Amino acid sequence: MKEEIQQLRTQFEADIAAATDGRDVEALRIKYLGRNGLVTALSRNMKHVAPQDRPVIGKMINELNTLVRDAIQARKDDEGETQQEAGIDLTLPGRTPRVGRRHPLTQIRDEIKQIFLRLGFAVADGPEVETDFNNFEALNIPKLHPARNMQDTLYISEELVLRTHTSPVQIRTMLKQKPPVRIIAPGRVYRRDTPDASHSPFFHQIEGLLVDEGISMGDLKAILSVFTKEMFGADTKVRFRPSYFPFTEPSAEMDMWWESDKGGRWLELLGCGMVNPKVLENVGIDPQRYSGWAFGGGIDRMAILKYGINDIRLFFDNDLRFLEQF
Repeated sequence: MKEEIQQLRTQFEADIAAATDGRDVEALRIKYLGRNGLVTALSRNMKHVAPQDRPVIGKMINELNTLVRDAIQARKDDEGETQQEAGIDLTLPGRTPRVGRRHPLTQIRDEIKQIFLRLGFAVADGPEVETDFNNFEALNIPKLHPARNMQDTLYISEELVLRTHTSPVQIRTMLKQKPPVRIIAPGRVYRRDTPDASHSPFFHQIEGLLVDEGISMGDLKAILSVFTKEMFGADTKVRFRPSYFPFTEPSAEMDMWWESDKGGRWLELLGCGMVNPKVLENVGIDPQRYSGWAFGGGIDRMAILKYGINDIRLFFDNDLRFLEQF
């Protein structure tokens, strides 16, 4: 039996050296120490050993049992340290992974884009750091014009600004593309505003532009009415009020009728109007031949209305409790 114990010891040492992972080590524990394991079987066979040999054989079996247990435990400890170094702790309870989703402002922006794409518009883009010419002068807002005070501009230099609206994309598009022009321009804009429930120094706008022969204010009203019904529901009511913008003439504000727990009221949604002939001249388009309309509105405002949110700052707080609702 001494030879059998020694052979089993040699066999185990080879097996434990060949084990590659925790599953192999656990299999060896069962093979040698389990209820029907090889070392366990040796202990059961002690009854067949001559009484005078039992002390020596028993000691050899105990030593083999200790060797096997210690070697297996050492390998398990090494495996655990490797997993912890890899950032894995198998003692922790399982966690359900959170499913990612698009930000509510992204959802609204994409919905707006899809509506206008169906209406035949292309999506245009431009830089957020703009020239003073594209952001102001080409849009009929020259130096010292009072409308510049309405923008609360963040200047980078005398000739560079963080764009205060996405209208510069219209200028860039018309400088590169002659009529017909039919685009929308969603994007981030910046103004020197103190954050509160309805203001932010950083927000999102959507601009629209159509320039072609024979374009009228009626075309503008029709397109914006269709857009509003697509966005907020077929029963949505809109109205147009006279207003003033340097880059459109005539200009208007478009309101939508909004029902709430406190009753219904008109809410301003966006500004719009016919492109000022001076703007067309600034980009080399003949205002005698072509006319066009433009509009601009806040994506954040549309999201606030659509989702019934009362504080614009919630969009930028990165609070998962808020974001997971959309």
